[in-house]
Amino acid sequence: QVQLVESGGGLVQAGGSLRLSCAASGSIFRINTMAWYRQAPGKQRELVASSGTSINYADSVKGRFTISRDNAKNTVYLQMNSLKPEDAAVYYCNVDVRLWNGGLFNAWGQGTQVTVSS
Repeated sequence: QVQLVESGGGLVQAGGSLRLSCAASGSIFRINTMAWYRQAPGKQRELVASSGTSINYADSVKGRFTISRDNAKNTVYLQMNSLKPEDAAVYYCNVDVRLWNGGLFNAWGQGTQVTVSS
């Protein structure tokens, strides 16, 4: 019922910036909650940022990353500044959406690779 398409990943130098996008499509009335996760080789999946009634960030990204949305486009974003090599990972968006029929649906993006070089 809902699909998420991620984009914006790539290769950047340490200290650089990227903005990840996650566009939702389907029978969507509005986005309820949103979150970004990441997983690097040899590491557990990490919740990077989430937004519902409040916005929360992992300690490792506080002050550098910003989660946001454009409700008109049903798109969520993760602005990543001052990137560090340890930020390199596959990033996944996760969204709870309110459907036109009143139901809730959870969807995951396909993942986008972020690589940070020194």
